[in-house]
Amino acid sequence: MNIIKEFKYRFGSTNIAFVLTEENKIRLVQFSTFPYVDMNTLDQHLVNSSNLVELQVTGMNQPQHKGNKLGNTLLGSELELEDIKTENNELIISQRYVFQKIDIRVKTIIEYVTDTDVFRWKNIVENLGEPIGIEYITSINITNLNQGQVFQKYIDHILYLPHNSWTGELQWQQDTLKNYGLDFQLDGEKLQDSTKTISITNNSSWSCSQYSPLAVLHNPLLNVSSFWQIENNGEWHWELTDCGLGKYIALRGLGPTEPTNHWWKSLGEGEAFESVTIAYGTVNGGFDESINALTLYRRAIRRDNEDNQKCPVIFNDYMNCLMGDPTTIKELPLIDKAAEVGCEYYVIDCGWYSDGYWWDNVGEWLPSRERFPEGINFLAKYIRDKEMIPGLWLEIEVMGINSELANSLPDEWFICRHGKRIKDHSRYHLDFRNSEVREYATSVIDRLIDDYQIGYIKMDYNTPTGIGSDINADSFSEALLQHNRAYLKWLDEIFEKYPDLIIENCGSGGMRHDYAMLARHSIQSVTDQTDYLRNGAIAAICASAITPEQSAIWSYPLKEGDLEEVIFNMINSMLLRIHQSGHLAELNTERLSLVKEGIDVYKEIRHNIPKSSPEWYSGIPKIDDEWFSFSLKCENEIYLAVWRTYSESNQFSIKFPYELINVEQIYPKKQEKVGMFDYSRDTMLFDFKSNKVARLYKITI
Repeated sequence: MNIIKEFKYRFGSTNIAFVLTEENKIRLVQFSTFPYVDMNTLDQHLVNSSNLVELQVTGMNQPQHKGNKLGNTLLGSELELEDIKTENNELIISQRYVFQKIDIRVKTIIEYVTDTDVFRWKNIVENLGEPIGIEYITSINITNLNQGQVFQKYIDHILYLPHNSWTGELQWQQDTLKNYGLDFQLDGEKLQDSTKTISITNNSSWSCSQYSPLAVLHNPLLNVSSFWQIENNGEWHWELTDCGLGKYIALRGLGPTEPTNHWWKSLGEGEAFESVTIAYGTVNGGFDESINALTLYRRAIRRDNEDNQKCPVIFNDYMNCLMGDPTTIKELPLIDKAAEVGCEYYVIDCGWYSDGYWWDNVGEWLPSRERFPEGINFLAKYIRDKEMIPGLWLEIEVMGINSELANSLPDEWFICRHGKRIKDHSRYHLDFRNSEVREYATSVIDRLIDDYQIGYIKMDYNTPTGIGSDINADSFSEALLQHNRAYLKWLDEIFEKYPDLIIENCGSGGMRHDYAMLARHSIQSVTDQTDYLRNGAIAAICASAITPEQSAIWSYPLKEGDLEEVIFNMINSMLLRIHQSGHLAELNTERLSLVKEGIDVYKEIRHNIPKSSPEWYSGIPKIDDEWFSFSLKCENEIYLAVWRTYSESNQFSIKFPYELINVEQIYPKKQEKVGMFDYSRDTMLFDFKSNKVARLYKITI
């Protein structure tokens, strides 16, 4: 491929370069912070492998040896350039393939998000000819990751992966690409492409059930990183692999695909399909710098709302407290104490709609007379009289298999496969493609607000859909994608109707913390972890995937605990969003005063949280670490939380990339002998005399 023209663009600190070949093929050869590549020295193998999009249409040839790679497609290599232009902050590249009756156009849209190092990528495929079937289309296809002007071995690049589990969210692991299994392949003495990929796939509607939809790839030799975030509230797939005769690393990011997710889409003449959105960026630096760039980006794309500016304190009666068994008698003393310690919202969690066991009969969302003889309105008014805003738990996307309402409705209301409603954990899953389902869901929201004047909904999501539905769709996963997009559209309509309503995003804790959801929701339940020590480790890393001001973390002082246990619980949430719980009415005066002190300190510093940057000076925290820390950096100060769980050593130190002018322990304010500290020019030294101790500091830099 001989190059006849080049296109260069600069957005923020990112240099982007395309080349056009004499065959009218556009190739993306640079997307980095490095100086523009010299087109005269471009490796021809890189040009050959740098398709802007990979698109597989049923019946088309796969011309190259590729193994399981979702690349090297005929269309990807044969699309010809129609147009390339910039509109505002967008690069729009139009390509077309015409052969006999096949006529396909692909528009690639790369949007620069102002004042960040992040771009939003998506592709729109239009069918202008005979009907076609799409097996997959990339949202992003990019080669030459993290490389400078000189070829370097990519096998030493470090890939950071965020593993998830229920009560074990965001457990990052990192290793070299070589140790992940991606290595150079030789044909004699020559490099060649391998068939190996490092790939992560999410199935079903729990978008974060095993991994968060993001990753960081760091080149330690040049100290540069690439990072990506897939924004779909359902299925997705990405892969890293080699290309250019095995000399370069390529990223392909997609929504659902036929090879990985049972997805297939038919396009008739004149029809179009839009891929999911994927955020991608490059920075100078490593993990922290990548997360800081993503934090700025996540704030930029998020729906404007007061909740993320004010960060109000929420009491929720569930965790290590009522645990789904609310009654008027149990709630009243909790409401009193929540108001006393300074909570601003009070949420009645699950169980309020059923006299007894409720899991398999949910769906009508009417309050239990047995639990609340005076009516739930009595409690809502009592909460408002205590100058708090009432809230309720809801799981709008499901109905129980023993719900009379559910069993009176037609199957078209539900996710079905092979002529049967899908049952999962004794639940049916509603299908939001159905307009009647959306109307019913809206009527529930309207009633809760009109009848009870609630201002907060904890929207849970405990039952995923599986691979989708076979009602009115080309494939199971296409039905699921349509359902997920319909749910997002419904959610947009609810927020437009009720802009001040806070809807907490919860999915058995953090099983759905993607930014298709969190671009809309102001707050995310991060975890259902009931062990406060492990909860601290999850709290200390959750800002890697969720902005701090959206990260709701439980603080649940135990019935039978001590002062240090209360302090540890409070510090778990004080640099994020306080989700207060626990049997506050059963704490003694001294322990309750520590809860109030923690909330008072939080109210003094919370205005800094929405403009802070998360940083991890002592490394990435993991569950069961002996010591760990988490920091929020503001302009001239750092808020630092330090935890000790179980360790044989009383000492711990943290080295900072800044000069420390002053350090003050701000919670607890009383200096005890249990937790001592000292500091020098750039290092803090800690001497915690026992296990299960935490402290919060303000550092002036």
